[in-house]
Amino acid sequence: MENTSTPTHCPYCALQCGMNITPLPQGGVEVTERPDFPVNRGALCGKGRTAAQVLSPAVRLTAPLVREGGRLVEAGWPEALDRIAERLSATRERYGADAVGVFGGGGLTNEKAYTLGKFARVVLGTSQIDYNGRFCMSSAAAAGTKAFGLDRGLPFPLEDVPKTGCVILVGSNPAETMPPSLRFFTELRENGGTLIVVDPRRTRTAEQADLHLAPRPGTDLALALGLLHLVVAEGRTDEEYIRERTTGWAEARAAAMAHWPEHVERITGVPVPHLREAVRMFCEPEAAMVLTARGPEQQSQGTDTVGAWINLCLATGRAGRPLSGYGCLTGQGNGQGGREHGQKADQLPGYRKLDDPAARAHVAGVWGVDPDSLPGPGRSAYELLDALGTDIRALLLMGSNPVVSAPRAAHVEERLRSLDFLAVADVVLSETAELADVVLPVTQWAEETGTTTSLEGRVLLRRRAVAPPPGVHSDLHVLHELADRLGVEKGFPTDPEEVFEELRRASAGGPADYSGITYRRLTEENGVFWPCPQEAAGTGGGAGGAAPAGAGAGGSAVGDGEDATPAALPDGPAADTGALDGRSPVDAGRAPVVPPVHPGTPRLFLDAFATADGRARFVPVVYRGTAEEPDGEYPLLLTTGRVVAQYQSGAQTRRVAELNAAAPGPFVELHPRLAARLGAAEGDRVAVVSRRGRAVAPARITSAIRPDTVFMPFHWPGEGRANTLTNPALDPTSRMPEFKSCAVRVEVLGPGR
Repeated sequence: MENTSTPTHCPYCALQCGMNITPLPQGGVEVTERPDFPVNRGALCGKGRTAAQVLSPAVRLTAPLVREGGRLVEAGWPEALDRIAERLSATRERYGADAVGVFGGGGLTNEKAYTLGKFARVVLGTSQIDYNGRFCMSSAAAAGTKAFGLDRGLPFPLEDVPKTGCVILVGSNPAETMPPSLRFFTELRENGGTLIVVDPRRTRTAEQADLHLAPRPGTDLALALGLLHLVVAEGRTDEEYIRERTTGWAEARAAAMAHWPEHVERITGVPVPHLREAVRMFCEPEAAMVLTARGPEQQSQGTDTVGAWINLCLATGRAGRPLSGYGCLTGQGNGQGGREHGQKADQLPGYRKLDDPAARAHVAGVWGVDPDSLPGPGRSAYELLDALGTDIRALLLMGSNPVVSAPRAAHVEERLRSLDFLAVADVVLSETAELADVVLPVTQWAEETGTTTSLEGRVLLRRRAVAPPPGVHSDLHVLHELADRLGVEKGFPTDPEEVFEELRRASAGGPADYSGITYRRLTEENGVFWPCPQEAAGTGGGAGGAAPAGAGAGGSAVGDGEDATPAALPDGPAADTGALDGRSPVDAGRAPVVPPVHPGTPRLFLDAFATADGRARFVPVVYRGTAEEPDGEYPLLLTTGRVVAQYQSGAQTRRVAELNAAAPGPFVELHPRLAARLGAAEGDRVAVVSRRGRAVAPARITSAIRPDTVFMPFHWPGEGRANTLTNPALDPTSRMPEFKSCAVRVEVLGPGR
């Protein structure tokens, strides 16, 4: 009998590349290409091709661990769960509900993220929940919401990228972070379009660009303002578009005009002729896009920086039009969905705001609780981690490794060690799990069914292809068992489809409306773009009806907190019609009423933006510099990033031999002029020192980096941990830490080993 392949999606980045999983007769599984999925069209990077190796029991957790006598030892599930429940309960009773914290991850499925947020607020009653996605794209989310009224990573599918005229790619290196996406930029140039890359390093992506702008780290805001100044000065604004589709232009224009080209050149190091060339390339085609990633976002002025790039799009009429717009290249596998459904400190499912009374009433109704029982907004991710051991005495952590990934990581590690109690649910024994009092082994991507939402806003179904090892359970099982032990017997199912049905009801009418999406649809289609409301019978179907304002659907507005309750939706079995409950649609013997199916919304804002008046908002911003500038003691700037063979904190990819062979450890990039001044040679051990600590790694001498800047990848723990150095200075709006710029010095320690 032949083994059956299961179509599913990669567990790593937000491309969520399609792949097939086939169990092998001799054990293990094989990953093969899946050409039918439009995002990667069969292409897989090294991480995707080797993803199945982390399924091996040899490299993962297969039994619960509890701390005894300072050591982690194996235990049974009942003992481990009892211990967690007892310690969380005791902490609440002694110190109050907010003394218990919850920390989630951008790799959790929508079902897990939804349930984790519900567990924190309904079972624990704590406001202290956030997730590592706060470190990833929260500045872009904040800026997009300010400008457009709605945040979705890309408001258009990636397939539009090759068809536009020019793309400005800001602080993104897809050649290494999401390699299958590079083909879209290659096809853009093959079609006659141009690519501008903004990055302080000449990355593999920058090498493909028609124009590479290499600003000093932390000065992207000044660069964007300088380009907008030139757009105005050269008469390249789209005045008709500004009048008809925007507000706030006068204030934004005045702010930009204070950033004349020569001033911007002094701040950024980008020559004025390059600024003028970028404006020409961006403005001459009929359509153009700006795409940002972590470079401009992971700054203490990240929201304003992204806002400035959005202002550039609005001033030139490059948003809410076909093949034009601003988008954020979301990083983590479910970074988009993870921030939509309630594990973020200030949000409820469907992108509803936790401090909105109508939103609280709607979600509380779905959960069957009193709205007044729901806690208010809590601390953001770094602030939560910083409060460990003081205000927060116990922590439940799922799917994150802040010992490696958080800024000022040595301090975060110390805070984790100071907790009265730490419980971690993870696939592997990460550096954070090693500090825990209880560690629970949980299922991973190929062993469970669940949905994720890609950087395009495309909701996808990952399908279970293999059984997990004996003794390994899902995160949904963990939360169900803990809820039961803590006195909440109902409302925490272990079946992911049952959870998704509840998520649909909770999201209905919200900005991220999933109510028209079902597992059946996701099985039959290559994903469904949200918003996708459940349409009432008689609305005419298609893209009209209940689509939120700005969805490009021409429908009625259902804004944040406005209540489109399940009671107002048509009845019918979920398996047959996609309805939100299981009641029969048969009324007095009449034939069933089958509601028209909403097709989803691949392209947002074509008719109107998701604001009260349908207009986009210019937000005036000015450059104010980074939180930490170089000085005599720390004369250089450090910026951090990724390499192609590792992923995030490396907790999983560092367990794959092929990937470790390609990227065995950390390094420090130095420009040849800087290396000569320091007396450093290729391979020398060098220490990079900031006000927060010291990291040691071999030197790499390359002209791809600016002479005033050093670069380190952040995938490794130990003495080469880059995030020991990084600055937790927070953006005032998004609460995003300033990973991308801090002041350092470099010390040469001698020849490498």
